[in-house]
Amino acid sequence: MVIRDELYEIGIAQRRKMFGNAGSDAIVDHTTGLNDKIEDFVTRECFGDIWQRPGLSIKDRSKVTFAMLVATGKPHELRVHARGAIANGVTPVELREIVLQALLYCGIPAAVEGIRGLNDVFRDLGIPPILDGEAETTRRVKASGKSEKKSDDKKSSKKK
Repeated sequence: MVIRDELYEIGIAQRRKMFGNAGSDAIVDHTTGLNDKIEDFVTRECFGDIWQRPGLSIKDRSKVTFAMLVATGKPHELRVHARGAIANGVTPVELREIVLQALLYCGIPAAVEGIRGLNDVFRDLGIPPILDGEAETTRRVKASGKSEKKSDDKKSSKKK
């Protein structure tokens, strides 16, 4: 049984904001004897209490959560929380940068799984894969055979 108290009301409202009805009421309203204790904990303690603390903004909590899910290799929850992070104002570029940071500290497999999850979520949400133009610039530079690095330009101008 899910306890319906103030923490529940706050938690279910947060879940609705992040995940819509499918990730909030639809789950809680259909709990079973197997998962009711988990859903009670997630709704009341996780989203009703910890996510509401004043030390971090909701957006920052989404970033931290997403990073931890990449680090621990939780592909399903990573996808769920990527959607929630976008709903909380985290940009696609910020999510990509979190995965790149994870590459340094968690390794290639974690980062690759993070990118796979983002690809799925961005495709489902209609977010185009062109985020900030970096990949397109790299392709263009490679195709032209030129370098756009400022340090290369400085070295060549000093030699003249």
